[in-house]
Amino acid sequence: MDLLALKSEFVKNFGKKEENEIVVYFAPGRINLIGEHIDYNGGFVFPAAITFGTYAAVTARNDGRVALFSGNFKEDGIIEFDLDDVSRVADEPWSVYVKGVVDVFKKTGYDVKQGFNAYIEGNIPNGAGLSSSASLEVLIGVILADLNGFELSGVDNALLAQKAENEYVGVNCGIMDQFAIAMGKDAKAIKLNTDTLDYEYADCDLQDYRILIMNTNKRRELADSKYNERRAECDEALEILQKETKINYLCDLTTSKFDEISHVLTKENLLKRARHAVSENERVKDAVSALSTGNLGDFGKLLNASHNSLRYDYEVTGIELDTIVQLAQNESSTLGARMTGAGFGGCAIALVHKDSIDEVSNNIALAYKEKIGYEASFYIASIGDGARKL
Repeated sequence: MDLLALKSEFVKNFGKKEENEIVVYFAPGRINLIGEHIDYNGGFVFPAAITFGTYAAVTARNDGRVALFSGNFKEDGIIEFDLDDVSRVADEPWSVYVKGVVDVFKKTGYDVKQGFNAYIEGNIPNGAGLSSSASLEVLIGVILADLNGFELSGVDNALLAQKAENEYVGVNCGIMDQFAIAMGKDAKAIKLNTDTLDYEYADCDLQDYRILIMNTNKRRELADSKYNERRAECDEALEILQKETKINYLCDLTTSKFDEISHVLTKENLLKRARHAVSENERVKDAVSALSTGNLGDFGKLLNASHNSLRYDYEVTGIELDTIVQLAQNESSTLGARMTGAGFGGCAIALVHKDSIDEVSNNIALAYKEKIGYEASFYIASIGDGARKL
């Protein structure tokens, strides 16, 4: 995104006092290569930050107030609040994420006093499942730390952003999205243990292949409510399995141990949810190994298996995601494809040969529109650095 254009939009909406320098901050979106819906089940995930993200042009102000304007939601106009009153209001728009982060920082003991004006604009497609909300949360953490002079590690920023989403916004998300956005590195994916937060960076050498992001353009209306429902189902399955073996999370189980004790899950929905968590955790470990040895064929097969598990066992896909993934898998130059994100719309990813991306995108686009009735959108994902001051 053009930083001069960002600053120009700031001036258009807020004016400019010469003594207040406009500073630009950035937080990326993320893709999860594999390991879906297991970050709250103590599993491994394998996300990466991408070069799409959320930008903020910011100046400090001296009255303890925050004023926000979004280039993506211009109809909301300038939204203002006082740092001493971050209580949630009825029908709070996107600013709920900003206020939530401020609230959590203050409750954690950070002395948040420095007000600011911020023009915020992202190039993450809304509703696509690339974590635009987590991107905004982590971005605000970077801004608060810089303006108020806090020492704030990427891990702490991620944890505070997650806490804001859980406790203020009311979405019971795991740590993966915020962690990948805060801690991303160029050309690296992160193998993250969501229980311990132990992590390692893994080279993401895709050789002659590229990650094609396929946006179904189906908004994820069901995602938040179904997310909380799935999480409750996993908790119920865990409670039953804990009577059979000593585990803290579903993903503490190997597939063989799960097969041995899964008969106690007499409700089919609980059996299926737990089976997804256990098998997906194994797929993450296998995928990291496949990438480390350059075996992209095996990596692609694991993507396909992940989607099948999300479709049939976790039941979070829907006709749009299943259609676009199947169309991608049918292409000879595609090694694998799967949904990514919360599901029920949003995006899928495919591993496609670089020389065939235009052809594959066109083929999928035509067939998808014919079946679904509206168009999909396509992007090439480049893996980039995490949240930072530019």
